[in-house]
Amino acid sequence: MDSVCPRCKTTSYRNPNMKLMVNVCGHNLCESCVDLMFVKGSGSCPECDVPLRRTNFRLQLFEDATIDKEVDIRRRILRDFNKRREDFGCLRDFNDYLETIEDIIFNLSNNIDIIETNKKIQQYKEVNKESIVKNRVKPTQESLELEDMMTEERRKRDKVVKEQQVIEDEAKRMKIRNKEKLIDDLMFGDEDAEKILEQHKEDLLIQEKTKKIVFQNTVQDNSRSTKIVNLQPDEPFVYEEPDLDFMGPLPPNFETIKSVGYVKNIRSANKTEQAGGYVESLGCLRAVQEAMAGLYFLPTSHNHHN
Repeated sequence: MDSVCPRCKTTSYRNPNMKLMVNVCGHNLCESCVDLMFVKGSGSCPECDVPLRRTNFRLQLFEDATIDKEVDIRRRILRDFNKRREDFGCLRDFNDYLETIEDIIFNLSNNIDIIETNKKIQQYKEVNKESIVKNRVKPTQESLELEDMMTEERRKRDKVVKEQQVIEDEAKRMKIRNKEKLIDDLMFGDEDAEKILEQHKEDLLIQEKTKKIVFQNTVQDNSRSTKIVNLQPDEPFVYEEPDLDFMGPLPPNFETIKSVGYVKNIRSANKTEQAGGYVESLGCLRAVQEAMAGLYFLPTSHNHHN
């Protein structure tokens, strides 16, 4: 999928050198639009009107700009919320602390209770000044993993940019070759000039389609590993009633049990049980069927002997 600037609608296919930038609000713009809109150093996001500064824009690493926003927030929060397991008396307290961090990141990433969340962050920083400074000397495991992930994304992006540049250079060379071929055909060809021009246009269209397919495949191969599997359509499952031998008259079905009022004494299934597909009638029906099936069970001589 091509990257698109939401403001000028420039795509990465039409302009392989386009760079998408992202700020703290999580909305992206291409580098040209950022330079144009924030020429004075500050301005507002065209998507959400949040005040922004030009210096806070950075290169978008992930395909989804909201991921860049969450990563930035997570890095900022983990600089201060940097306690470790040994700072807590028990594992439960440490897990509660990690849960608090995730709640804060979630709220800031999704613009939920922003004022209250920032107050909580400020209170934590005031209470834990000493431990924050002490633990910044040695980064936490999570912050190290986050940096590794961003380094890998930068590496992938640089690889895509280089491959795009190769494709663009080849397109320029192809354009020169096509122009030279057209001139040669017009000068030395035996066919009519209009027919030569028409054939030239068709060749250009084919080359343009091929270029786009190569570009899209390059981006997809570097963004994720895809595995093509030819799946055969399965036959839809059809439920069939099991053939049970009750060794006597058949037990009553649910309609019969319901008509005589047995279901009135059954506890209603709660939401958790219903989510798993359970209904209270199943338990009642199973109990009655099993009870009646046992009435007609005749043990063999071998079982009787044991």
